[in-house]
Amino acid sequence: MHQPGTRTADYDFDLPAERIAQVPAPRRDASRLLVVDRTTGQLTHARFSDLVTMIPADDALVLNRSRVVRARLLGHRESGAPAEIMLLRQRGDATFEAMVSPGAKLKPGRRVRIADDLSVDILDFTERGTRLVRLHTPLEVDAAIAKHGHIPLPPYISRPDEPTDADRYQTVFAREPGSVAAPTAGLHFTADLIGQLASRGVRRAEIVLHVGAGTFKPVEVEDPATHVMHEESFVVSSDAAAAINETRAAGRSIWAVGTTTVRTLESVACESGGVAAGGGETRIFIRPPYRFRVVDHLVTNFHLPRSTLLMLVAAFAGYELTMHAYHVAIAEGYRFYSYGDAMVIV
Repeated sequence: MHQPGTRTADYDFDLPAERIAQVPAPRRDASRLLVVDRTTGQLTHARFSDLVTMIPADDALVLNRSRVVRARLLGHRESGAPAEIMLLRQRGDATFEAMVSPGAKLKPGRRVRIADDLSVDILDFTERGTRLVRLHTPLEVDAAIAKHGHIPLPPYISRPDEPTDADRYQTVFAREPGSVAAPTAGLHFTADLIGQLASRGVRRAEIVLHVGAGTFKPVEVEDPATHVMHEESFVVSSDAAAAINETRAAGRSIWAVGTTTVRTLESVACESGGVAAGGGETRIFIRPPYRFRVVDHLVTNFHLPRSTLLMLVAAFAGYELTMHAYHVAIAEGYRFYSYGDAMVIV
C-alpha cells in the first residue's frame, strides 16, 4: 500500500473537454479564484480581483517577469510540404535548440523556408531528440523571429494563435524575453491591480525563470522519483533577493505567483529561509513530501493531470486537499489551464 501522492497515477483526474479554456477571460482579473486554506481545509469561491484584499501590507508578492517569445515558426520544406520549427533556447548568435515537425523528415541537412527573408537549416540532433538549427536572415535574428514567429500557444488550445494572443498570452509585467510558454498565474494581474496592491503597502519583487516546453511534458514513469526533470534558466537579482530577505526577516509572508516563481525561489533558498541572489539553470522537482523554505502562499492556475506542476501544488497544499480542490473546481465549472481560472493557497 503506497502513500497517496507518491505515484504518478495518483495525479490523474477526468476533465471534460469544455473545461479547457480556449480563450482568456474578457478581463484579466475577472477570472474566478478558488481560495484554498491549508490550515482548515476550507475552500472559498472568489474573483481574482479580490486578491487585493487578501495580501496584507508588508508581505511580498514575487512575480516572474519572463516574456514569451514568438518561438513558433511555420514554413515549408523544400518539397513544398508544411513544416514547423519551435525554438526552445538560443545556443549561439543564430543557432537554437528546437523541436521540429515532422520529425522524421527534418533531418540534418534539410532546410525549411519560413519567408523570403527567413529560412532555417537543420544542423544536428541533440542528445534529447530535439534539433540544433540555424536561422538565415538579412534581418537581426530577434527582429526576424518577431516578424515571422507565432505565439506558441499550448497544445491543448485547439486553434491557431490570433493577434489578441500577442497581448493576452503575456503578463503585463513581462520584460525579459526567453519563455516558450507563459507563466500563466501572472496572466490574471492587471496594471491597476498591481497598483492597488502597492498602494496598500504590499512589496513587489521580480525574478526571471524562462519557461521551457518541458513544462507541458507529463510524468510518464510510475514513480515520479525516476522522472527526468527539464532544466530552465533563471535569475534572481540582488534587489529581488533583498526584498524577499527583508520581508522574511520582518516576520512577513512571501506570496509566490506561479509554480515557476516557486521553483526559482526554492532553487536559491538558504536554510535560514532567505534566498541568495544569482542565476543559472534549475532542474528542481518539487513533489510530496517537500519542505518549503521560502514560499508561504501560492497563486497558481489549474494544471494538467500527471504533471510536475500539479505535483508541486500537492507538495504545497497537501495531496488530499489539492485533489479535493481540483474535483470541486471541475464540479463548479472552473476553467482550466493557461487561459483558465486561478487558485490561491493560503
